[in-house]
Amino acid sequence: MFTVTSEIYGENNYQTTRDGGKVVSKFRFVYPEEKLAGIRTDKDGDLEVPRPKRGVIELEHSEATELRLVGLQVWRGALLLADYLFTKNDEFSGKTLMELGAGVGLTSIAAGIHNPGKIYCTDVDLGCILKLIRGNVQRNAKLLRGTISVLEFDFLASKNDHSLDLLEAIDNSDIILAADVIYCDTLTDAFISVLDNLLDRGRQTGRPKTIYMALEKRYVFTLEDCDSVAPMYEYLVRQTLNKPWIMEHLPLDFPQYFEYDRCKQLVLIKITSR
Repeated sequence: MFTVTSEIYGENNYQTTRDGGKVVSKFRFVYPEEKLAGIRTDKDGDLEVPRPKRGVIELEHSEATELRLVGLQVWRGALLLADYLFTKNDEFSGKTLMELGAGVGLTSIAAGIHNPGKIYCTDVDLGCILKLIRGNVQRNAKLLRGTISVLEFDFLASKNDHSLDLLEAIDNSDIILAADVIYCDTLTDAFISVLDNLLDRGRQTGRPKTIYMALEKRYVFTLEDCDSVAPMYEYLVRQTLNKPWIMEHLPLDFPQYFEYDRCKQLVLIKITSR
């Protein structure tokens, strides 16, 4: 059976442990610096330099999977999106967030560290992934200010088949998050349809959605193009050219709080309705 493995496992020491078939890694981060009220000095009159507060998200995950179960791994896009959420924690505070294709839940958990509001963490329930997410949320409960609810959201299902709980969650959400959720044309088409539906419902209910999508351009060399291309990213761009959306590629010049290789192939896109 053909399997794939996330590159991040070989780039950093995540203090991975393996016990009875369970793989658990520690994803270290630095909390954003708090704004201090004035300059502080110690008893000798020396300037106090605040030391960065550090934390760890512990996640159970897989190290190698077949393609359809890649959500059981951790990918760079989730860490990039987590960095962005930390950067925007004041702006997003109190907003209701929904993550699509959440995988093992890293980005939703990162959102819950600062956001005291509601976070909906969704994915299709393949490979018992929803049970895994719930376990990871519980594992990191002491970090969380927000409340995380785990729901099934299958991109390939008809919108008429959505549960009432999911429809309520969609209508209550302000910010939609998605990290590394496309890996084939069929899934990309389904994902675009989901975004269409979310943006439409936002217009209809008077609660517009803002979507933040992180992905890594994965380049391959093709004889047809005689060049290295990023087929999944380029297919996404082609399929959304005529959509009534505003798609903005955001600069990646915000601080890095999590430990990973923020490579130049990473992309962060903001999507809103026109």
